[in-house]
Amino acid sequence: MTSECAASAAAAMNSVGEACTDMKREYDQCFNRWFAEKFLKGDGSGDPCTDLFKRYQQCVQKAIKEKEIPIEGLEFMGRGKEKPESSS
Repeated sequence: MTSECAASAAAAMNSVGEACTDMKREYDQCFNRWFAEKFLKGDGSGDPCTDLFKRYQQCVQKAIKEKEIPIEGLEFMGRGKEKPESSS
């Protein structure tokens, strides 16, 4: 599978909550545009999609609670989560 196919497949997937699917697609489009047009060309300054991501993340968290999907023990990576430093 090419990276374009993988990106298309990911963008076509629905969200865990039906109400979140449009937000997911909007965020996916924003991120993919930024990644291709800025980040891959060396401009890593700022991510214009941060607000979209935060709104989508809140929607998903609400849907997970409403559907009573167990997430105890799972770690989610996101902004503000640091990888543990390896002890050397």
